[in-house]
Amino acid sequence: MATPARAVRQRVPAVGGGATLRALEALFAPLATRDFAVRLWTGEVLPATAGVAPRFVLVLTHPASLLRMLWPPGELTVAEAFVRGDWDVEGDLVAAISLRDRLRLGPRDLLTLAPLVPALLRHAAPAAPRSGAARLRGRKHTLGRDADAVRHHYEAGNDFYALWLDARMVYSCAYFPEPTTTLDAAQEAKLELVCRKLRLAPGDRLLDVGCGWGGLVTWAAEHHGVTALGVTLSPAQAELARERIAARGLASRCRVEVADYRALRAEPFDKVVSVGMVEHVGVAQLPTYFRRAAELLRPGGLFLNHGIAPAVPRDDGLRARLFREGSFLQKYVFPDGELPFLHETAAAAVEAGLELRDVESLREHYALTLHSWLARLEARRAEAERVVGTTRYRVWRLYMAGAAADFERGQNTIYQAVYVKPEGGRSGLPLTRGGWYAEPRAAGQGSTPSSSSAASSSAGSRYT
Repeated sequence: MATPARAVRQRVPAVGGGATLRALEALFAPLATRDFAVRLWTGEVLPATAGVAPRFVLVLTHPASLLRMLWPPGELTVAEAFVRGDWDVEGDLVAAISLRDRLRLGPRDLLTLAPLVPALLRHAAPAAPRSGAARLRGRKHTLGRDADAVRHHYEAGNDFYALWLDARMVYSCAYFPEPTTTLDAAQEAKLELVCRKLRLAPGDRLLDVGCGWGGLVTWAAEHHGVTALGVTLSPAQAELARERIAARGLASRCRVEVADYRALRAEPFDKVVSVGMVEHVGVAQLPTYFRRAAELLRPGGLFLNHGIAPAVPRDDGLRARLFREGSFLQKYVFPDGELPFLHETAAAAVEAGLELRDVESLREHYALTLHSWLARLEARRAEAERVVGTTRYRVWRLYMAGAAADFERGQNTIYQAVYVKPEGGRSGLPLTRGGWYAEPRAAGQGSTPSSSSAASSSAGSRYT
């Protein structure tokens, strides 16, 4: 049984704490069990239900914190309050964010905040965070604006991402054979899974659209003997990718360029892959996206599209419009990002002349990936704040925790879809998935036939 609220309120100094506690009790009343505690700026604590170990502590840093979190109602309001430092979480931030689904507050619930208005009036009006917000101009999904959107996301710099990504800096969903698999091993397992689904063979020409820091192109060249071209819109990514390619002695077999996939010349690539890129395309641009993939493929070639999609129908109701869900990510993390449904991408691919051959959901894998990223980021908080500042650190911490919660609760999913460009009705694919799902080879154990170097060198000239 919870500690009586009256006993808690008696110890609260008369600086707004009592009104805040009463509001909290009203807001949390629908919860059968409170598995968290709340600590006020006064040091007073509203404890978890008696006998329940708190998963986290919600920290309110000043008398106006709660009102600044919830008014005006909206996802962006509560997110910007966190980024400003009006509230914080000690412990499991993912569990704290999940409160939004357990409570599902509506406009009527927010009437309980009325007694807090005097406290808010005694404090300066909240300001939006000084840094981190995107400022894009022009029509959405033009080449120039898309480049600006990507650069906004990666302007935090390579040193920041290196703090919490794996050694290969793969910034996409990992593949966990077991929940206890390390992040580095899980990312290598994902790279190998992608290569197997593409049925890469020595001498193949591979195009990676949105290649990041080059993790996939280097893996494919090292372990499967391909010649690979990766394209990114981030100059910082391309610079580091080239350094890593040179360090591995792979410059003759793979390269990374700063280029938009729409501006590439049609090349007879054997395989095309896009990992975590379709979310930046825009639903209206899906026909162009898949048409270009088909144009860049030779007949019989394979295209693997790996991307996030909604797992539930879009909510266009009053509550969704009122609370402006998704606005935080649009403003601070992924400007112009859109999550197309799987059926929308599949329809656009078929219209482009591709045949869908396989789809796999990796939803649980992305939740594990995000938990790992978040833990690594939080463990290196001091370094992160030194590199990008407190505001951006808090933006990324909140973004990762919110994304993990979305994948855990089945709000979003992520899939790998394999398409083929049919050649006279022949797909060239096996009858079963057995070849794709064989145990991935350990790093360094891939064999490359001696003939592949010559074949790769010859194919490489076609990229210039």
